[in-house]
Amino acid sequence: MQLNLALIMSAILAAASPALAANFQWFSGSACGGSVVATSDNVPANECVGLTNGGSAKSVSYSGVPGSASFFQSGGQHDFCTNGATILVSGGSGCATAPPGFNIQSFSYN
Repeated sequence: MQLNLALIMSAILAAASPALAANFQWFSGSACGGSVVATSDNVPANECVGLTNGGSAKSVSYSGVPGSASFFQSGGQHDFCTNGATILVSGGSGCATAPPGFNIQSFSYN
């Protein structure tokens, strides 16, 4: 009976744990400087997140990324996580800055 109770409690705790999610902040300047353009909190893994209405940012800070994050440049064929990432970073926390002459429009992570 004690073993069954322990298994049930473990299952309840696992179900109550929040899903893995990461946080991102979009910046107008490089190296995560300038003003904050937007904030994307508690983003689930494997979901494409992008700025709409022609929005983009020069850099994006990230935290809580377990695997890697892919950032896609602004401009038609790369919008909303298509046709290959411009920047690929390893997990954890950091800042991704677009190459000179480009901005970031979307990202996804795993």
